[in-house]
Amino acid sequence: MSTKQTNTDLSRKPRRGIYLLPNLFTTAGLFAGFYSILAAMAGDFANAAIAIFVAMVMDGLDGRVARLTNTTSDFGMEYDSLTDMVAFGVAPALVAYQWSLHSLGSWGSFGLKIGWMGAFVYTASTALRLARFNTQVDTADKHYFQGLPSPSAAALVAGMVWFGNEFGFAGDDLNLLALCITVFAGVLMVSNVRYYSFKQVDLRGRIRFLHVLILALAFPLIAINPALVVFGGFLVYVVSGPVLTLMWIRRHRAERARSSDDDTGSEDETG
Repeated sequence: MSTKQTNTDLSRKPRRGIYLLPNLFTTAGLFAGFYSILAAMAGDFANAAIAIFVAMVMDGLDGRVARLTNTTSDFGMEYDSLTDMVAFGVAPALVAYQWSLHSLGSWGSFGLKIGWMGAFVYTASTALRLARFNTQVDTADKHYFQGLPSPSAAALVAGMVWFGNEFGFAGDDLNLLALCITVFAGVLMVSNVRYYSFKQVDLRGRIRFLHVLILALAFPLIAINPALVVFGGFLVYVVSGPVLTLMWIRRHRAERARSSDDDTGSEDETG
């Protein structure tokens, strides 16, 4: 065997090991999701909700770090997806159940089943959302998400728990509202509602001075009452999806109507 053939065989041999830095952030997100479940079981709902937001931060960092350091890999993508299932699927559902949905059992066994079924609908929707995203990642429009992203759905549920706990609302008194929000978040994840992805935002580009001022004012606003601002912000984002979709459908119908009118006019002139 020649030296050239040996070098070629060695170059084709797959590299062992995984990249440390991006998977370190992914593991931190997994730990945050796991801690959220433990905190909810202990009745510490504020920290349970905050841990989910920490997992969101880690989820945003691992992908960016992988792209900046050129350490993206198939293993990292699969690991990130499994972590998302725990942090944004299982954890928010169990937190919502422990905080409020379990109290539907006061209606009897049927109410208890409704409570855990609501949590399961959210969990199953997260799994379906992630599976659909993974299969469409190469063909999907980069400007928009199809369906509510799982981190945003988790933020809506966790923000509800954090907001209620911060303002002294007992989860047992809001079980119907919590059920509706949890199921609604799950349904939006598997829907065809369009959400702006923010992937085209250039963090290294220049922005207007007014935008810098708005960002500067956002930090003290969040510091005044993080639970209210964060929950309100994600609630606005969740509502923006149906509004954006309705606007897109209306514009698409108007374009089709104009196209139909133009075709009719052309036929009349020809006739």
